[in-house]
Amino acid sequence: MEMREKPLVEKLRRERINSSIEQLKSLLGPEFLKQQPDSKLEKADILEMTVCFLTRLQQQQQHPAVDSAAVDQGYSRCVQEVVHFLSKDQVKTQSQRRLLNHFNKNLREADFCPLSSTVQTRCVGDDSQLLPLQILAPF
Repeated sequence: MEMREKPLVEKLRRERINSSIEQLKSLLGPEFLKQQPDSKLEKADILEMTVCFLTRLQQQQQHPAVDSAAVDQGYSRCVQEVVHFLSKDQVKTQSQRRLLNHFNKNLREADFCPLSSTVQTRCVGDDSQLLPLQILAPF
């Protein structure tokens, strides 16, 4: 390589590095604003923050916050309690009967299907007149 080409190659290399660092900065913009809202970040700061962010992201993927087995078990327990509560008194109305049938069906499904595959259909089921339950609270 000739002496004239070295500065040009070095310039192109630096441009690529600077461009990549700017892309990282823009991709992780909100993360940077949380860390140092008013200061000018150096290239080393941007790289360090990127490494920290990617490390946290990787840890979150390896250790998900939600244990799906615990969610499934909690959901099944909740449905069992609702069925027990609804079954205490004599079922008098059609809506009570439909609701009880709906939850009994969900109890059976919960034994065979993981929550993740049925979570969207649990509240609607076959009976389109039932509304999704969002909060179950004692009255």
